[in-house]
Amino acid sequence: MTTIAAQPAPRMLTREPLPAPRAGLPRYLRESALLVGRGLRTVTRVPERLSDVTIQPIVFTVLFLYVFGSAIHIPGMSYHDYLLPGLIAQSLVFGVIGAGVATATDSATGVVDRFKSLPITRLSVITAQIIGQMIEQVIGLSIVAGLGLALGWRPQLTIVTSFEVVGLVLLGLLAFTTFGVYLGMIVRTSDAIQGLGFAIVFPMAFLAGTFVPIAGMAAVPRTIGQYNPLSAIVAALRQVTQGTGSTGSWPLENPVVATVIYCTAIVAICLPLAVRRFRAAA
Repeated sequence: MTTIAAQPAPRMLTREPLPAPRAGLPRYLRESALLVGRGLRTVTRVPERLSDVTIQPIVFTVLFLYVFGSAIHIPGMSYHDYLLPGLIAQSLVFGVIGAGVATATDSATGVVDRFKSLPITRLSVITAQIIGQMIEQVIGLSIVAGLGLALGWRPQLTIVTSFEVVGLVLLGLLAFTTFGVYLGMIVRTSDAIQGLGFAIVFPMAFLAGTFVPIAGMAAVPRTIGQYNPLSAIVAALRQVTQGTGSTGSWPLENPVVATVIYCTAIVAICLPLAVRRFRAAA
């Protein structure tokens, strides 16, 4: 009888498990920094992305200053000093559109899907988008402030109030950019974001006392303007830069405190919703 030699069992190739990424704050900060760098590099490849924070602020500043300025008289101050703090605040709220369009574009082109497949912290994706958009918006704010100074705006600032202005601006940028990122995750198309964004931004800007005093409006728009979050920011910047106060409602009479409350509430609501939306889609 022929015996058949037992064949040795095939050796199973085993792989060492990949090391788990380190959790915690260092990982979150590193991933956020890498994603912010990625977003800024796209600006150099697509420089027309900056048109909304370079060309648009110049057009708005010159147009509103010389069209409205020739017809509106503000008691006790020049229209330059009245308008420029409002235009700076308006630039903050326009961050809703820029952040929303950028987020929707990333979703439409598959960038967000790629991020979802990577073992990265979900919050770092949202944070990087917010920081990147804030950096772009700072360019537009610098243009508005610089052009305003060149055309006759004379803010009354000290070292303390200068830091106060910077803090208010950064807080406003954070709030409206966070809202824009969340809006871009919901709508997901850049065309729809632009239409919806302008529908939100323009009424806020014109009812915030940016161009004309709220006290002179009719009853309904005056009531809306008195409690408009942007109205508080406009009043706060005017109070800090020009030393002028506002009346009509608690937010207008305490604009700095109201700005902190409004902006903190927007971030506290929109940031968790954005992270939740990102995780649910993943």
